[in-house]
Amino acid sequence: MLTIRVDEFGDPSVLHPVEVPDPVPGPGEVLVEVEAAGVLFLDTILRRGGGPYPTTPPYVPGRGAAGRVVGVGPGADVAGADGHGTGWLGRRVLVDGPGTYAEQVVAPVSTLVPIPDGLGAREAMALLHDGGTALALIGAVGVRPGESVLVLPAAGGAGSLLVQLARRAGARVVGAARGAAKVAVARNAGADLVVDYGEPGWADAVRRRVGQVDVVLDGVGGPLGTESFGLVAEGGRFSNYGGSAGAPTVPDPGDAASRGIEVLGMAQLAGFAEGRRGRQERFLREAAEGRLTPVIARTFPLAKAADAHAALENREIAGKALLIP
Repeated sequence: MLTIRVDEFGDPSVLHPVEVPDPVPGPGEVLVEVEAAGVLFLDTILRRGGGPYPTTPPYVPGRGAAGRVVGVGPGADVAGADGHGTGWLGRRVLVDGPGTYAEQVVAPVSTLVPIPDGLGAREAMALLHDGGTALALIGAVGVRPGESVLVLPAAGGAGSLLVQLARRAGARVVGAARGAAKVAVARNAGADLVVDYGEPGWADAVRRRVGQVDVVLDGVGGPLGTESFGLVAEGGRFSNYGGSAGAPTVPDPGDAASRGIEVLGMAQLAGFAEGRRGRQERFLREAAEGRLTPVIARTFPLAKAADAHAALENREIAGKALLIP
């Protein structure tokens, strides 16, 4: 089968397509025929030798895939995740685990999430990581009807879902993104106002149209995150969940205290592990029912994983990127 291997840390060119023997599931494991593998910005950080997970080459990248169970190891087909004894063989599932840039993946049954009827494999994969994170972020800041919420970036996998969730909570949503294509994605996701943070004076444009905002959901960090913190009203909430611009935003504690702003930093992400499976299943159900829509920006052949990484790092993708075997 075809898989992608990283033999040394470096730029996207270190992602090599290689042929390897078909994997065989062991006890408590299943074999999944992959229909779509997710590409995360985290994957690019790990490929360069950084990130929160200890990774040593050679390794197979990826932290999620969608497909169908085509084989089971000893003891793996006793019951499905729903507890109804339906078994895993033949079921459509998400694999929430490492090493998924491949045509087939062996995974422990503990990493499987059933895909509900009515939802495509690609759409399910686009929701695996971002759906549950978006739900947790919205819950942590407690968005209330009538509030104003700034989301940046509003065109990414998580950002476009945050826009939808904040709107559904009754908030007025400002979506911030860079470039016309990404601004269009934010608008299509349902943002009431969209701004291009690649343009000078974007924060002033928000102030003129909306004033100060009650909540900021910041996945960008860097100077843009600092500017967004300046838009938070007294008594508001600022949530930082990423640093795609280089580093997460760390607001001045004195400034936050003087304005009564609650700051939820990157440490909040560790707490999201509890209840993760329930949030994933809820988001998948809602997407299957048509109440939430993931944004799949581009798909790449599995063998072109290097192109997917380059596009992510060059900020060319407005939404999720997937690899298709």
